[in-house]
Amino acid sequence: MRIFFGSYPSLSLNRGGPTYKIQCLKKALEDIGVEVILFDPWDLNVKIEKDDVFHIFNASLSTYPLTVNLSTYGVKYVVNPIFFSNHKAATIRAYMNLEKPFRHVFKRTYSDYTFTRDICNGAARVLPNTKAEGDLLISGLGIKQESVQVIYNGVEKRFSNSDPALFQKKYNLRDFVLNVGHLGPVRKNGLKMIKALKQLDCQVVIIGDVLKTPEGYECLQEIESARNILFLNWIKHEDKLLESAYAACHTFVLPTRYETPGRAALEAGLAGANVVITPFGGTKEYFENMAEYCDPHSISDIRKKIELALNKKPTEDLKNHILNKFIWEKIAGPTVKVYEEI
Repeated sequence: MRIFFGSYPSLSLNRGGPTYKIQCLKKALEDIGVEVILFDPWDLNVKIEKDDVFHIFNASLSTYPLTVNLSTYGVKYVVNPIFFSNHKAATIRAYMNLEKPFRHVFKRTYSDYTFTRDICNGAARVLPNTKAEGDLLISGLGIKQESVQVIYNGVEKRFSNSDPALFQKKYNLRDFVLNVGHLGPVRKNGLKMIKALKQLDCQVVIIGDVLKTPEGYECLQEIESARNILFLNWIKHEDKLLESAYAACHTFVLPTRYETPGRAALEAGLAGANVVITPFGGTKEYFENMAEYCDPHSISDIRKKIELALNKKPTEDLKNHILNKFIWEKIAGPTVKVYEEI
């Protein structure tokens, strides 16, 4: 049995959660003897055998043609949809029902929901990152319950051994508030976050990749006018300096519109930081009562929850919880079992 990994074409440019998930899960599977191949669309000699499984990360328009071709050739695939919406399941169902008559009149008219549904319906198994995501797929998109199995996201164990000294020595900072991620995408909620961070009476560090979007430019303008924010350009995921930044901070903040579940927050929690995070997207399944949950739509609540976290001394509780449940070594086993079953 060989496992092929595939995703959307711009994956390597995004450098987000799915990018690192594929790399880390591949290594964890190979460590227990599973052969994993990163699908190369330029390899004209690629041959997928009947006992191979294709694992797709992301269910959207960008991966839809791949799934159609796999089905055409009889290739079994599983999908990690990476799907969530703050709309309720009933709202999604109503939207899809309203779409039906238009598709009879305007041929080839599809919504994002339709692509996600069709990809999941064609999969041998659907592997959401959270129960909340799974419930939305079942109740909102009508995916068969028996095909859905939650496989949690993971984090690298190396972050549990992070040393704060490297970052402290380079920037002469400790016990600050930290954010790591993209600025510019609407879902990341960077503008509201920065406005809340500017109101804090403490040092803030943002390690970010700023996209060339209207919100991205606004985020930069807000940072430039802030007296307490140090902005650092993107640090590579494998860089020891990133590990050190997590360990050196007091509180990590990720007040996005939703997360499933927020890889950077898991990394920071594993390094020993307090965490402030959005409550939407299934984050409570990972962080339980060991994080502060803020309303991402409220600047004042984001600030309030950060201040609450700053007033709490970091403990080992969240770190041990993540070590016990969410490192990649713990995720690899259930994933292999799914491959073997299908």
